[in-house]
Amino acid sequence: MLARFMQNEYSPVPRIEKRCGAEETSTLGAFRCGEIIDITARVPRVLGVTSLALCIRRDTLAPADSERDPSVRELPFEFVSTDYINDEYRLSLDTAAICGESESGLFYYTYIFRRGKDALVASAYDNVNFTLVRENWQEFRLTVYRPDYRVPAWLGGGIMYHIFLDRFAKGEGKVSYRDDAILDPDWENGVPQYAEYRGAEVKNNHFFGGNLWGIIEKLDYLESLGVSILYLSPIFDAVSNHKYDTSDYMKIAEEFGGREAFEALIEAAHSRGMKVILDGVFNHTGSDSRYFDEYGRYGFSARDERSPYHSWYDFHAPEKEGAPDYTAWWGIRILPRLNTHKDECREFFTGEGGVAEHYLQSGIDGWRLDVADELPDRFLEELRERIHSVNPESILIGEVWEKAADKIAYGKRRSYFRGKQLDSVMNYPTRKALLDFAEKGDAKALAHSLTDLYSSYPPAVSASLMNLIGTHDTERVLTILGNPAKVRDNAYAYNAVQEKLRLSDEERARGVKLLKMISALQFTLFGFPCIYYGDEAGMEGMSDPFCRYPFPWHNIDGEINEHYKKLGALRRGEEIFAGGEFKITCSTGGYFEFIRYKKEEKGYILVAVNMADKPIKVHVSGGTNLYTGKRVVGHPTLSKGEFVIVKMKGEVK
Repeated sequence: MLARFMQNEYSPVPRIEKRCGAEETSTLGAFRCGEIIDITARVPRVLGVTSLALCIRRDTLAPADSERDPSVRELPFEFVSTDYINDEYRLSLDTAAICGESESGLFYYTYIFRRGKDALVASAYDNVNFTLVRENWQEFRLTVYRPDYRVPAWLGGGIMYHIFLDRFAKGEGKVSYRDDAILDPDWENGVPQYAEYRGAEVKNNHFFGGNLWGIIEKLDYLESLGVSILYLSPIFDAVSNHKYDTSDYMKIAEEFGGREAFEALIEAAHSRGMKVILDGVFNHTGSDSRYFDEYGRYGFSARDERSPYHSWYDFHAPEKEGAPDYTAWWGIRILPRLNTHKDECREFFTGEGGVAEHYLQSGIDGWRLDVADELPDRFLEELRERIHSVNPESILIGEVWEKAADKIAYGKRRSYFRGKQLDSVMNYPTRKALLDFAEKGDAKALAHSLTDLYSSYPPAVSASLMNLIGTHDTERVLTILGNPAKVRDNAYAYNAVQEKLRLSDEERARGVKLLKMISALQFTLFGFPCIYYGDEAGMEGMSDPFCRYPFPWHNIDGEINEHYKKLGALRRGEEIFAGGEFKITCSTGGYFEFIRYKKEEKGYILVAVNMADKPIKVHVSGGTNLYTGKRVVGHPTLSKGEFVIVKMKGEVK
């Protein structure tokens, strides 16, 4: 790892380099257990430093105070040499020694520069860059993961497309609906069903008719975008149109075409080299399900101790009048929460012949795991072990909204990336960083966000992050980019107000320009891009349910659509994007630049974007602009909101 110094009152600059084996100087903060990290510090003599130590502690959620936390250790650096300008110190950190028998762990550390009775401490900005302070310092993170941890390589090289089933495409094929379902025939102009206000109950029994047959019919379209992974919203039998209230995990919803359509889609997708990922909603069921059986459709209620599912739920006296007598997900009555700590419940999903294995054997390629933060460690470990035992190349992606390296959920530190729980996560932190950059134009803030994220994850995870800018749980990205203030001001407005919000022509033009820029970043950063259905068609809308309108097949925004097709072809045509190295080369004002490269190859791809008010020249010449296909002559100039992606020959400096 490489720790870089941020200028402050103490000057000149100490430099700390970290290497692992034969690897080049790295910004990583995650290593396999058993690797030796060699740390070299070059400290200017003018600072008056007499000794240097690494202060490190195993994570316990306790303050870094050696009197209260005996796990804190000081490891002294060895003085090596001096040129009378800089003193050189070295330390070798054995990751196996600090982990002990656990083979993994999360650690926090800093550097202490002692100067007689005085001491300066390295305070981390983003897990790589630091400043020297006397107090109020921020620690670095070190993740040590199991030596056998791997992530299937195909994931990082893909382009994912997220489909909300009922709203993507109607197809010709057998379907059927419950008697209480309402089918809206107005695909082009219909409005999704909504409650009067946020938190009010809504049946969500209003369907537009999208189904699995429709996806099959649109595979040519998806292929034109370069899509290689289909991520489907829940497809299990359920009362609602969104299907997050499962009625029967072993049955495919008949509204979507049932088992016949599902098997036909798997075959059709695989014949084109496309993977299929299902949405695993294993934290809660519907109240109207064969498991909870609120209305006695399947036998008797889970409240009855004779029910085989009685132990799957937590029943208790209502917390207040009118409240349910069971634990419901976020208090939503129709979503009773599963007790996944119970063996019989957990094994239904993770055990031999369970839900996860059943659908993998049916041909799917992995799972996106809903609300992963709310599932126990044991559940995640057994689930990942099961799916990898069925197919070592299958994947498990968790829904995690914050940085997953040291996430605290419900008072507990999670260990997603230490080798036993997840292969990847939905990359919401980068989504936030990109949207902030598009609004504020602070390239340094974007660089810090990305550096902090990538330096915290194992390299295979960084290369396989699910990079998204729109989802079924967020406002449409075009709406946000067109007028972020309007979105914030109306975030808690009545749904009837949100339903009517649209961008003006001027706002939409701004949104389109910025969408092109941040989607160019989305497609070229570490990880793989995930397109939320309709973003590539120019759809607008506030949050759920207004981000879930039917796909506008007869009103696709051609400019945006062609842009996405170019990005898809560009990414699929360059192997560097599938796991190639990532290095930020400039982040000044509103100008952000990085390169992608492979260590064993000459040449690299440079990506630059500009959000500064004035035009900025990009210092490249002679390469190929991969977006336009034209040769770069002279130094291209980027105006505000513009980007360039250039393939260059030569060594990476």
